[in-house]
This record gives sequence, C-alpha cells and structure tokens, in this order.
Amino acid sequence: MGAKKVRVQDWHLRVKKWANLAIPNSLHKRLLISMQSPEKNWQTVRQPDSVAALAALNLATLNKEQTLKLSLETRNCADVMVVYCQGRIVYRDEAAALTRFVGEFLRDGGKVVVDLSGVSAIDSAGIGELVLLHQMARSQNGDVKYANPNHFVRELLGLTNLDSVFEIHPNVSDALAAFQMAGACAEC
Repeated sequence: MGAKKVRVQDWHLRVKKWANLAIPNSLHKRLLISMQSPEKNWQTVRQPDSVAALAALNLATLNKEQTLKLSLETRNCADVMVVYCQGRIVYRDEAAALTRFVGEFLRDGGKVVVDLSGVSAIDSAGIGELVLLHQMARSQNGDVKYANPNHFVRELLGLTNLDSVFEIHPNVSDALAAFQMAGACAEC
C-alpha cells in the first residue's frame, strides 16, 4: 500500500514540474514569436505589433494571390486549335477554366494542342484537369496534345507517369505536325 502512495506522489511531482509546458502562451505571445534563419542571405521581416496588423498582412497576401490567374489564348491552325496557357493551373477557378475552355474545342472530334510553356505552377488539381481533358478527348473522338512543358511541369508529368499516357511534344510545331501525320496515316 505504501508503494502506491509513492507512485501517486511521484506522479503529482511530475505533473507539477511539467505544468509550465502544458499551459500555452497567450495569443499575443504566440503570434509575435520571431524565428531566425540559419541562412545568411535570407531577409528577415519585423513582426507586426498587433494581431490586427497580422490580419492585414494576411489579407494583402490573399489579395496578391487572387490576382494571379491563368490566361488562355487561342490560335487556329487549319483544323487544330492551339491554346496557349500563361499562369498557374491550380485548384479552383484556373483549373476548371482550362477544362471548360478546351472542352468546347474537343466537342465533336475537335483537335487541340495545349501549349504549357507559360505555366508557372501546377498542382494535383491541375494535373487532374489535364487527365480529364485527355479522357474528354477520347470519349468525344477528339484529340489533345500537350506541347512545350517547362522543366517543372515535364518532371511532374514524369513522376506521375502521365508522360507515357499523354502525347507530349517539345514545341507547338511538332504537335501540329503530329496531327498532320496522324491525318495522313488515317487516309492510307
């Protein structure tokens, strides 16, 4: 019976000793903690003095993110529509806009080349939209080819093994030539 009292007392001492670690700092102290980077070339920013300043900083960052969009331009080359992408193909409006826009050209057997040279960022939603375009083209007897992906996009397509599924060309003229070759072979 005496052993149980010692263990209970030890437990109370441990709880008392570690109580300071279990109690969180006030909200103000947690928001104003500064971190030092081991990198010498990093720039440090002074922490805001109030929570309102921190909220304003987050709002400014959010507004900056909202201005970054995906720009889609088209050029018609014979019976092939070339879509030039400039910006980000990411979750939300950008990725959905690409599918809506290119999907219109794929109806009734359309042929599309998507130029990815101007894509600065792509995420899993963007990759999913490229897959959706590929499936949409196959289901509607259309064809989609991707051209000129930058190193980042090319590497991501390789990591997901989509480079073996998609028809990817180093530039738009090679993609257009592949359409002409496919048309010539179909007539044989």
